[in-house]
Amino acid sequence: MIEAPFFTVLMPAYNAAPFLREAVDSVLAQTFTNFEFLIINDGSTDETAAILESYSDPRIRVHHQENQGVIGALNKGLELARGTYIARFDADDVCYPQRLQVQHDYLLQHPDCVLLGSASDYIDEEGNFIFEWQPVANDHATLSKAVLSASPFDHPTVVYPRELALQLGGYPRGAIHFEDHLFWTHFFAAGKTANLSEPLIKHRFNPQSVTIDEKWRGPVFKEIKYRAIREGKISETDAKRLKELLQSQDLKHFKDAAYHALMGKKYLWNNFQPQKARKHLRAAMRITPGRNEPYLLYLISFLPKKLIAALYQKLKN
Repeated sequence: MIEAPFFTVLMPAYNAAPFLREAVDSVLAQTFTNFEFLIINDGSTDETAAILESYSDPRIRVHHQENQGVIGALNKGLELARGTYIARFDADDVCYPQRLQVQHDYLLQHPDCVLLGSASDYIDEEGNFIFEWQPVANDHATLSKAVLSASPFDHPTVVYPRELALQLGGYPRGAIHFEDHLFWTHFFAAGKTANLSEPLIKHRFNPQSVTIDEKWRGPVFKEIKYRAIREGKISETDAKRLKELLQSQDLKHFKDAAYHALMGKKYLWNNFQPQKARKHLRAAMRITPGRNEPYLLYLISFLPKKLIAALYQKLKN
């Protein structure tokens, strides 16, 4: 019998051609080598399939399917995976070479850990460094409280046992755009959770895949999401309401505006480059002129750096 690999690196890909080769190459360059690389091509219509088929590395397994969305792709990946642990990754991000080795060593030293994430270096669409994201919590006790108010894990950094993930039912269908956050709530009763403070990936912001700020989604989205987080599940009624809401929002102009607004905030709050911030905020205002936030942030960008930093800390607290 062939021994199962320690990790299955699970990566869904949908129309990921612009960034795909860099993502794949970063996984293949890992210093830890006992892994399989399972890629779910979720009905891509660009060059994604051709790029994936150009690889001959035996560690790569590609599953092509009709488009089912990221939840369907991830659950198919859990079904097909052979590894003891799932190592999540996204098709527009970049793994640092030591990523799997660091997480492997932690899991061996902490066998009761069932969910492990890490810090990330966030980059923009062109690959420029923006800021280092540090988790809101690192230890299990603090994470178990933090998960009720915000997702304390950066999804493409996490690793978890495959069998446990299947026992927990996989990624919750219907919880679109917060399937990971709701999924994490199911792990806390099964063992310990943790975050590493070392950044293990470069997490890329781009308009096609960026998670849209909850403030842009509006109060109905937040109402549905946090009711599901509290209850540990999403009702059929809420899942239907959520789908209808997202269908009205997930349009190109909305996603582009949300991306530029987010980039404006990051270049203002996290990496003080006010000229870049204003460039993105002007784009957000041009696309969706009726939203107030970009105008306010644009005005704030002209304040002195120390005052902006103080304002940011006040808002965070």
